Amino acid sequence: MWKFTVRRIILMIPQVIFLSLLIFIMAKVMPGDALTGLIDPNIDPAAIEARREAMGLNNPWYIQYMDWIKGVIQFDFGQSFRYKMAVSELISERLVNTFWLSVVTLFFTYLLAIPLGITSGRFNDTWGDRLITGYTYVGFAAPLFIFALVMLWLFGFKLGWFPTGGSVTPGLVPGTFEYILSKLNHLLLPSLSMALITTVSTVQYLRSEIIDTKQKEFVLTARAKGAPESRVYNRHILRNSLLPIAAFFGFEITGLIGGAIFIENIFGYPGMGQLFLTSITMRDFSVVTALALLFGIASILGALLSDIILSLVDPRIRIK
Repeated sequence: MWKFTVRRIILMIPQVIFLSLLIFIMAKVMPGDALTGLIDPNIDPAAIEARREAMGLNNPWYIQYMDWIKGVIQFDFGQSFRYKMAVSELISERLVNTFWLSVVTLFFTYLLAIPLGITSGRFNDTWGDRLITGYTYVGFAAPLFIFALVMLWLFGFKLGWFPTGGSVTPGLVPGTFEYILSKLNHLLLPSLSMALITTVSTVQYLRSEIIDTKQKEFVLTARAKGAPESRVYNRHILRNSLLPIAAFFGFEITGLIGGAIFIENIFGYPGMGQLFLTSITMRDFSVVTALALLFGIASILGALLSDIILSLVDPRIRIK
């Protein structure tokens, strides 16, 4: 097992290097640079050029790339001109909110998807299966941002069950029970909104796999030998059908990253997704490159985690 994990991590290294190079090149071809917005454009052009020279912005691109990578390794992404603070400090403040939003969303996703997928696959072609399948079709068709706006309007503004912005009620003391309860209350509506959409893919994958596994020879043999139906489902069908769920875990993380950008902006939730979109509109060069790199690395780590889980569930796929 450890050999597989080490080899998979080694394969991940060139992916991260290529990702960082791609992000840096794309950032370089954008108008402006890391100095744009930091200084008054009306000052002496010679002073601006001297500052650019001191920051190394006139160096060849490969030297700038190596300087940027050295800073990334030290978790130094430069300064944000919009927030007037270090990018690493800014990201650290938002990272906790996005982390908990992702964790709660994943919890709701699997809490809904696994029972629905098992029910739909085990009792396929029944009214229950048709209702669940209909829900997945609606989920596939509904854009996340439209669905989130409807959820915000209905449960936030119309019914008033949940807060409509922020991550905690102002004035509460961190660490108190009221503070934790407020954080959870602010998390519920955005995480549920994202989970109700992201869960449909997992439901469909699990349903299809259960229906396909029911026709396999080892299942038919188990039934022919007189094994109880509960044992056939629990030990033969369900165990093998959960493999795609493990494989899909990495894609769930990637989907959460993309979904968080919309969800956090719609609900006014101060996380990295909201920061990313705001930085793009404000052309905050340093913040955009840092967040793009972190989101990409998170996606690669999600795929790594997915492969490790798959190798634990099914040892046949391990690299020899």
